[in-house]
Amino acid sequence: MWDYSEKVKELFKNPRNVGEIDNPDAVGEVGSIICGDALRLTLRIDKKSGKIQDAKFKTFGCASAIASSSALTEMIKGMTIEEAAGVTNQDIADYLGGLPEEKMHCSVMGMEALEAAIANYRGTPAKKELVGQEKIVCKCFSVTDKRIIRAIKENNLRTVDEVKHYTKAGGGCGKCRPELEKLLREFWEKENTKTHIKEEPKRKLTNLERISLIQETIEREIRPKLKADGGDLEVVDIDRNHVFVKLLGSCLGCPATGFTLKELVESKLREFVEPDIIVEEVNR
Repeated sequence: MWDYSEKVKELFKNPRNVGEIDNPDAVGEVGSIICGDALRLTLRIDKKSGKIQDAKFKTFGCASAIASSSALTEMIKGMTIEEAAGVTNQDIADYLGGLPEEKMHCSVMGMEALEAAIANYRGTPAKKELVGQEKIVCKCFSVTDKRIIRAIKENNLRTVDEVKHYTKAGGGCGKCRPELEKLLREFWEKENTKTHIKEEPKRKLTNLERISLIQETIEREIRPKLKADGGDLEVVDIDRNHVFVKLLGSCLGCPATGFTLKELVESKLREFVEPDIIVEEVNR
């Protein structure tokens, strides 16, 4: 028995926005009744503001599919198209107070329907799912390798069962499980290779380069902020990675002097010059 949140139960028993908008501005359809889940999403969009004024859905599926579809329509009403384009399946699951892992594919279906509707409104092709050849991996539920790879990447999936929970692939006869294992292995081998590529070591700055870059950074990133509050500073000396400064104006004797030196001056110099820069105050 699935452990459903109260929000899932509520939106399954009393779903919001069921139906279809007459002459909609956007339509998104995903899934198939034959494969077990299907969703048709229709949107009314204000042409001037680009905001979604209304959203309705028709879903064929389980309690989680209905609740996810209802949650999606509630979430996106009032959003601009650009804002709605950023909604993920995890956002839908979070809105519902979580979904059983075995039902996460329902939130994915909602996200894909929204993407299809936005593409329909913009007159552009629906979002392409990363890499791989466009082929059916799971024949029971018509799931392609592109959809599987996208789910692996966006949800950090590591096992075949996790892939099944998010895409339904492997949830039928099970003949595709070796192919799912292969896709998982190839994807993470590639990601691990990227992670272990060593960056070229940065060339050490000469003393003249370091001094010049410190002065440029102070003029561009630090002095304007100090002057905005009536303060200023003077560079007294530079000894390799040690920068000695004297605070002026309202900064002189300010209780927040230590904070200014570390969180503004030293922080900016470490960001734009070298990460081991040390800033010290002198009072002469």
